[in-house]
Amino acid sequence: MLERYARPQMLRIWSLENQYRKWLEVEIAVCEAWAELGAIPPEAAEAIKGRARFDPEEIARIESRTHHDMIAFLENVSGYIGEGARYLHYGLTSSDVKDTALALQLRESLDLILADVDEVVGELKAQAFRHRDTLMMGRTHGVFAEPITLGVVFARWAFEMLRHRRRLEIARETVSVGKISGAVGTYASLDPRVEEIACRKLGLRPDPASSQVVSRDRHAECLWAVAATASSVEKFAQDIRHLQRTEVGELEEPFLAEQKGSSAMPHKRNPILAERLCGIARLLRGHLLAALENIPLWLERDMSHSVVERFIFPEAFCLLDYLLTRFAWLIRNLKINPDRMAENLALSLGLYASEAVLMALVDKGMRREEAYDLVQRLATRAWEEKRNFGDLLKAALPPELLTPGEIDSLLDPRRYLRNCEVIFRRLEEALTPG
Repeated sequence: MLERYARPQMLRIWSLENQYRKWLEVEIAVCEAWAELGAIPPEAAEAIKGRARFDPEEIARIESRTHHDMIAFLENVSGYIGEGARYLHYGLTSSDVKDTALALQLRESLDLILADVDEVVGELKAQAFRHRDTLMMGRTHGVFAEPITLGVVFARWAFEMLRHRRRLEIARETVSVGKISGAVGTYASLDPRVEEIACRKLGLRPDPASSQVVSRDRHAECLWAVAATASSVEKFAQDIRHLQRTEVGELEEPFLAEQKGSSAMPHKRNPILAERLCGIARLLRGHLLAALENIPLWLERDMSHSVVERFIFPEAFCLLDYLLTRFAWLIRNLKINPDRMAENLALSLGLYASEAVLMALVDKGMRREEAYDLVQRLATRAWEEKRNFGDLLKAALPPELLTPGEIDSLLDPRRYLRNCEVIFRRLEEALTPG
């Protein structure tokens, strides 16, 4: 099922073959570190580096009798190396290799995810500037509030994704640690310099104090960044779903030439991609919960986290990769209906001007409480009688309070956008290198 959603690049990172490849990279880096320190012959390290390889099928056969994946891996690799194999895994425990290799996989995955986020931000920026003046009704609690532009909405989403980019960068830094510290993290069979040298070769930092494993708070933080990013995409997709509702009709998912919306109702054009993205985000929040449950391991370690991570890391990164790339496609191809936005704006009867009228009356000397009650009373009447708010204001207010021209100015929807340019300037600055 995962292959249906995942891209080949991400599937490759989390393949069993790549896992073994990362294990081998760690083993070789440790052997080279030992050789630099003079603890093993340099020619042995060279032999290990030059000859080491693995056969996943043979590893599986060995594991069927050993019931230990690392021992099966080492037995298989040793068969290719020959005499120098006695220095393979020298002073190490399984988690030294596994946790350090996992850091390499997480780092590779996050690099792909960061590129995905950049694509999403680029699409949002393009739509923001394309629709900076496309008027639409802003809504709070799902109810008409004041006019905004679609460009402002896209800009808001772009800034939110930029914040997630920073969170993902921090997560990448947090998990980019190696652990070559032995059975319970005390370096009893290792020189701490081996960890420093091996981690440097792998582009990682040594974990400053590990047990038999790297503490799982790091991995939970990483999956928090994943889940939070997905939750924002769910928020955006949910807004698209709301705005595609028949009675709103302001945005719409692309509907492809041969696409079908319902097995029973041929007229249906449903926001199925946006709904799918919302569902994936829920799943990723569940993976975060599993990662949080992995933090409290017994003492120096137990294995309760191991089987969980075999599922949550590949699934989380493959699904987030899918979610981000599909969301970028959705934003790029989104159908936008400015005419319907204008129609919905007109449905408000001018009530979006209530705050502006309230402030204008206060500026003319009226007490705020008195002005609020007056505006609320007229707004209620306009809505219940389906009459234009501006007409009621002109009939109720003497010219010395507000002239008809002043009322018309307050009801001009573009009045509400006069300061929005600062948002687009900030967006341009945020996306300008340096």
